[in-house]
Amino acid sequence: MLVKMCRVVAAAAAVFLSASALPAFADGTEDVYQRSVVPGANDAIKSVMSQPRPTPSSGSVAQVPPVQQHRVGPKMELPGNRIEYRLDVSAAYPWGNIGSYGKGWLMGGMDAALGYGFNWSTRLVVSMFQLQHWPYGFNSGLAPVYLAGFQNPVGCADLSGGNKCGPGAGRNINVRTKDTFGVFMLQKMFVIKSDKLPGPVPIVVTPTYVARGGQIGFAPHNNDVVPFTYDLPDGPVINIPVRTAQYYAVAFTLPFLKTPKMFGTFTVAPQWLVHTSGANVGNSMQLPQVIYLEYTPFRGTTLFFEPQSARDYLPTDPYPEHLIAYFLGASQRLSKYAFVQLVLNSGNPTNMGPDGITGIKCVTVQQAINNACGLAIGGLKATQLQLQFGVGSPSVFPL
Repeated sequence: MLVKMCRVVAAAAAVFLSASALPAFADGTEDVYQRSVVPGANDAIKSVMSQPRPTPSSGSVAQVPPVQQHRVGPKMELPGNRIEYRLDVSAAYPWGNIGSYGKGWLMGGMDAALGYGFNWSTRLVVSMFQLQHWPYGFNSGLAPVYLAGFQNPVGCADLSGGNKCGPGAGRNINVRTKDTFGVFMLQKMFVIKSDKLPGPVPIVVTPTYVARGGQIGFAPHNNDVVPFTYDLPDGPVINIPVRTAQYYAVAFTLPFLKTPKMFGTFTVAPQWLVHTSGANVGNSMQLPQVIYLEYTPFRGTTLFFEPQSARDYLPTDPYPEHLIAYFLGASQRLSKYAFVQLVLNSGNPTNMGPDGITGIKCVTVQQAINNACGLAIGGLKATQLQLQFGVGSPSVFPL
């Protein structure tokens, strides 16, 4: 009897996996800093550090602003304009062990930003961007299947495309994820001047509010609500919006490198959840950190590298994910207001379990038949190449 029940649960769980959307841990908090917070702060800092400086002996101009700088002076907006904008469309290609379902370009996304400058040092920016992911590990390996009341697994599901654990195994899984972020920022620049310093030192403070949501594969109603479980084998099975969260952050950005062709900044951003939900058990302050390095070999061409120690805290996380991530990219301005950008990014949590699905929990056999089993997720690693085409104000998209 138990053997028969195990086969039924395993088969039903495997069918459930093939037909339902899964909670994909492809994150995105690091993209908030890469796309929204850091670029605006960098532009403001460049504008101050590129001002001509008089020499001590003659008072004449001793330094010419770099060719890529769009205006001289501590200004955050284009000459004569208080309103700035950016709009682009993008597509992404995933890399790594993602299974046959994940091969090919992912769903397209869109980015948009609108900024209003109150004065030379203060700007309000509202932006939206979308990300596409296909995380590692969801189409490989054997996932144990648990049934309520049993401490040990009663079956397994083969996610590798094989048939290693009985009926219904070998299912591919569609875990394509598309997240949408709304970012609201107030950028305030302070300039420190002293005779003991070689020049003015600008610091940008950016209070930020982020709201995010998402779509996962074939989730019902085109949303991100799927059955989820944690703390196996005893944890509950709940339906939660696994990609929905809101948080506050206050970013501090300051420069450490400035030459006619090179530029570098460091950002640290105390960050809190607005509220806990799902598996969240606490809400302590997190401290994302970002290093930005830029090289401009030619006019309108920018190469950049941006490593991060990011934090993400989704409803599926009992505690925040510590993400080590990087962005490596090249930007080319096609005209005054048009650009193309290519970005390779990758990230992996350092404090989570194995990548992908670590277990499946069914409260009853009937629940398995009704595609209501919860999925336990370990860490996530995702790598992708993103291609963007867009238009925008030069200082909103700094090149």
